[in-house]
Amino acid sequence: MIKVIEPDTDIVAKKAVKALMTEIHRDGSKDRNKDRNKDRNKDRNKDRNYVNMQVNPCKMCMPMGGAMALKGVKNAMTIIHGSQGCSTYIRRHMAAHYNEPIDIASSSLSEEGTVYGGSKNLKIGIRNLVNMYQPEVVGVLTTCLAETIGDDIERIVREVRDTGEFEGIDIIPIPTPGYGGSQTEGYFDTIKALMAHFVKKPIQVQKELDETKAPFINIILSDATCEDVREIKRMVELFGVKALFIPDISDALDAPFTNHYNKLSEEGISREELAKVIYAKATIELGDLVAPNHSPALFLEEEFGVKAYRLPLPIGINNTDCLVKALAEVFDTDIPKALEVERGRLMDGMIDAHKHSATGDIAVFGDMNLVMGIASLVLENGMQLKLAATGSMSKRFKEQLESKLDQYQQEAEILQDTDYETIREVIQQKGVNLMMGPSDGKFIWEKDHVDFIRVGFPVHDHVGAQRKNLMGYKGSLRFLDEITNHLLDQKHKGYRERMYQTYFPKKENHKTHTNL
Repeated sequence: MIKVIEPDTDIVAKKAVKALMTEIHRDGSKDRNKDRNKDRNKDRNKDRNYVNMQVNPCKMCMPMGGAMALKGVKNAMTIIHGSQGCSTYIRRHMAAHYNEPIDIASSSLSEEGTVYGGSKNLKIGIRNLVNMYQPEVVGVLTTCLAETIGDDIERIVREVRDTGEFEGIDIIPIPTPGYGGSQTEGYFDTIKALMAHFVKKPIQVQKELDETKAPFINIILSDATCEDVREIKRMVELFGVKALFIPDISDALDAPFTNHYNKLSEEGISREELAKVIYAKATIELGDLVAPNHSPALFLEEEFGVKAYRLPLPIGINNTDCLVKALAEVFDTDIPKALEVERGRLMDGMIDAHKHSATGDIAVFGDMNLVMGIASLVLENGMQLKLAATGSMSKRFKEQLESKLDQYQQEAEILQDTDYETIREVIQQKGVNLMMGPSDGKFIWEKDHVDFIRVGFPVHDHVGAQRKNLMGYKGSLRFLDEITNHLLDQKHKGYRERMYQTYFPKKENHKTHTNL
């Protein structure tokens, strides 16, 4: 006999009420989400406190920028104080972008180190690194984990030095918490830390060298490809003067093939040269959007009286003019004839392209300095800038870009601290037909079929990113030609079919008359 259990009416009623309340709550959440999306669409620049997640942020972390800066220092090695995944993440992106072997050490913090502190791990890591690579310079970069648990890397590094095991090796602690900014801040902070370390410990430097040797200038160049660095070097040499590039990745991350493999790069700026930066006539910092407290040029000016020029990246004719005029002013000389010819050639190219440029509805995303440089080229060539987006936060970025837009009587969406999900939404809304930025934009290209030029870092689905030249008069002309040809390809692709569909009469409109 089967016993039938009657349902408890009170329990059923409670479940029904609970289900109803859940449905009401769900509907309310939907309404709130709609309101939130409306708020986000109204002003994407405001802090989105109602959401604690970004979908594919449009930036990379501070240790990434620090590691890139150290790669431009001769015989230098980087160790990341954090979990092993942090150094793997950086190595992966840099190796894919530059197609060069990238070695970065790690203190390999685990659960135990997280709880009890990572001092032991870091000391062992530095000792192993020195034994394997014999570097002259070791940059110790922190991570989110190391900063969150409160490890004092300055104390740890001081204890390592005090052992006396590492005579002749400069071990430099550089705080780069991942949540403290983007790769841009990490890059500039690392350069500043290198300068601060070496100028306080001059290596065979005499101040009278200013009088006995040719004067020189410091150049700090951000977001530059190896080819960009080589191009700016060539421009400086046309003035007949010398420059220290801090850092110098031109050959360090784009080395020729040889039969011999060096664990450490023998290219880049040396520590002896880093000690001389305080004797330069001036410092030109190309990439002027970081806050003053991150600026190495302002550090040298405030501490040692080295005049600082903070300029935009020399992309486009106006920005390149700023660099050329600054060089002429520092050395009190005329602009070389060769640069005047190159400028004229760029102007001729702008005239050639102008009848096609107006068809461009452009989106630019990536590092803020590079976005600003490309936006300048886009605007001065008559293209429509629809979107300028970066994952960083910078008051100067927004102010300078709004000023440029007013100058050219244009309006564009400006996004900061943003992600690629939001960028995709705006690209769809604005009818963008050409976007420029790092490889993370390829997902928009794949899904929405928006034409895409890969620039910036990282580019890991194309080769040759390190050999692209965007800067200077020559680089700007090459880049403008590339943009214009993309727009021309859009025009020519399916051109005959569009003309046929637009102007050729449809068959149903034809009436045949057989009986006259």
